[in-house]
This record gives sequence, structure tokens and C-alpha cells, in this order.
Amino acid sequence: MLRKLCLSLLLTTVSLASAQTTRHFTFHYGFTVKDVPGGEKVRVWFPAAHSDEFQEVKVLSENGDLKLKKTHESRFGNEMYYAESSKAQASDLHFEVVYDVVRHERLTLGIARPHLAEVELKERDRKEYLQPDKLVPITGLPAELAAKVTEGETTPLDKARSIYDYVFTTMRYDKTGTGWGHGDVLYACDAKKGNCTDFHSLFIAMARSQGIPARFEIGFPLPADKHSGEIAGYHCWSDFFEPQHGWVPVDISEAWKHQEKRDYFFGAHDANRVQFSMGRDLRLSPGQDGPPLNYFVYPYVEVEGKEHPNVSLAFSFADVDAGKAAASSTAHVGAGVLTRPDERSSSFPATRQRPRGDSRPRLSGPSVSSKQNTAELCSAGRVPSASLRAGSDPSPHGHLSLCLGNASAGTRCASAPAWAYCPSGRATGSG
Repeated sequence: MLRKLCLSLLLTTVSLASAQTTRHFTFHYGFTVKDVPGGEKVRVWFPAAHSDEFQEVKVLSENGDLKLKKTHESRFGNEMYYAESSKAQASDLHFEVVYDVVRHERLTLGIARPHLAEVELKERDRKEYLQPDKLVPITGLPAELAAKVTEGETTPLDKARSIYDYVFTTMRYDKTGTGWGHGDVLYACDAKKGNCTDFHSLFIAMARSQGIPARFEIGFPLPADKHSGEIAGYHCWSDFFEPQHGWVPVDISEAWKHQEKRDYFFGAHDANRVQFSMGRDLRLSPGQDGPPLNYFVYPYVEVEGKEHPNVSLAFSFADVDAGKAAASSTAHVGAGVLTRPDERSSSFPATRQRPRGDSRPRLSGPSVSSKQNTAELCSAGRVPSASLRAGSDPSPHGHLSLCLGNASAGTRCASAPAWAYCPSGRATGSG
């Protein structure tokens, strides 16, 4: 009888482990640099997705109006594309990379976790992921909060869980007003709201203040209930290091939006995502003339050494086998509990406008009418449609907003014709 029970438990464990999901899809990363002044030096950088332990990436095609070169920065290991022209012609510049991606669900805790021996972190990496970033201090208020919420805990895993629970219960996923989307920890502490960038920056600051290495990762979300479509904006998440389990994934903003998955997203990432880069305060390769980037998920362009923010974006995906259910339709294992992720909510439908005179084939994925209501608020100012504006924010790059041209502060941006940066740099459509 005991033998049968043990065999039954073993088979159950193997069955649960095999439920770990994958998602196979193509991803289109496209953009247009608009209104390039003639005869001036133009430089363009944009992140390149690459293979790692949790995703297999193949480049199906890469095209650009300037010659593309693959480069690599050594601090975080990010890969990127780079293009330049010493005397650009006065025109728009188009770029597009199409990827084939197989993304794996990532499970580190619970019944289906992989067997891991004691894992060592290189001293260089330990120092990197324990130090502060420009907007992520590890002293002062976040350190005081971390000391309070981890009082009585003795292990890194228990401390990390206490910090995760604090961010989950204290923060509110809310993209109204200004200041959110930068990953500014002091703003998050004060406002207690924001998007994925703010949630995970607070978690990272508090973890590092307790001596727990933590890192920032960014890419794009895929809708769990759709097989193709346009992607409205980025998504980011975090890992922390724990000696017995290695790098442990967390996604607190997704847990907040799907509260039944609170336990699942402590120690797991679903397969409905693709990663493009990691780290904050980034120097590109070759180095940009401007300041370090807050984070790197959208293109960065300089004209004569100054940022050129007039860039329109077009991201889309399509499952390779649309006949199969999306990754979330398969039972997941999280912290030893079977769960079924629901729809990953999108804050608004994606809208884009093709440049005039552009006769190139459209990116794959269903077309989206420009008359669809974005149901988003612009934070400030007159925003030229079909353009990206960085404004005067000290770290504006990476903050996307859908806005109608000439939208006034606090007004609803209906029928938005194209992507645009709001001058505040806040990131609608991300998180």
C-alpha cells in the first residue's frame, strides 16, 4: 500500500512538472525615425532579443534603411543593433527585426521546481546587484521600510517574501497622474502607486538594502487569450538571488492585476513574455553622447549628439501554431499549487499609423483602427501625433504614451492616431 502511494505521488509530481508551459511565436520589432534632418550625423540603437535559459530566439529577418550591426555591452551582457550615417538624407528611416521565439515558463519554487544544488554568485555580479541605481537608492526610506517588514525573518527567502508581500499590499497598479513609470523608488514610496517599473524598482531597492542581490529585466508581454495582435507597450519584472535556489523570479505587478496568482508570481514567470534587456543606467555600445538610459526597451536615436525623440513604434506578435491554446490555458504550477492564469489585461488597444508614402508590407497581426478609444489620460501638454517626445524629464527614455495631438493635460486621449511620448515621459501602455 505504501509503495503504491509513493508511486502515485511520484507520478503526480512528474505530471505536474510536465505541465510547465512553453509558447512559440514570432515577434515583430519595428519603428520609424521621423523627420531626420539632412546632412547631419544620425546614430540609432535598439535592443536585440537573444537566447538564454528561458527563451530560444532566432532572427528571421532584419532590415533597416541604414546598415545594421550587432553590438554588445559588457556590464549586463545586453545585445543591441546599431546603425549610423555621417550625413543622413532628409527623410524617414525605417527599421524592422522579426524574431522566432520559444519562451518557457520559469518555475523555481514549489513542487515542480528544478533540482538545484547550492548556487554561487560571482563576486562581480554580487556587487552589481547590491549597488544602488540612479532612481533606486538602497539607503534612507526604502531601507527603513525593508528593515521593518523583514523584522524577525532570518533567511533571504523569507525576507524576500516579506518584501514581496509589502509591495503587493502597499502599492496600487494605477497609471493616473504624473511621476509613475520611471522606476523612481522615492516616488513609489510616497505615491504608493505606479506600473510594473515602479513595483519592481521598490522591490529591488528594499531587497538590496537587506543584502539580497536583485536585478531588473524588461521586454514585452503577450496576451494570454490571443494568438496574434499588436503589443501596446513594455512589461518588466525582477529576480532576486537566494543561495539554495539561485535567481528566483517575481512579477508583483502581474500578481496585483491577478490577485489569485499572488503565490504563483513569487518564484515563477509565465511564458507570456519575451525579454529584451536587463539593468538600469545603461551605456550603449558604442557609447551614446547623452546620459545613461534609465532602461532600454525602445529605440534610442541621436542626431549630432543630441537625443532625437521623434520615433514611431510598431510591435506585434503571432503564435506559430494558432490552433494550440495560449500558454495560460495549460495548468501551471506555482508554489505547489495548480493555477490557471487569466487574461493578461491590456490598458488600451494598440494603435499605429503608417508613415505617408510608406508602401512596404505591413507587420503581421490584425490591423487596429485608429478610431479605437485608447481610454488613457495624457499627463500634460501638446503632444504631436505620430511622434515620440521625451520632454524635459531627467530620465525620459523608455516611457511610452498614446496621446492625441494637442491633447491638454488630464484629458482623455480618444481616437489616438499614433504612438507618442507625453512630455512628462510617463509610460502609458506599459507595465
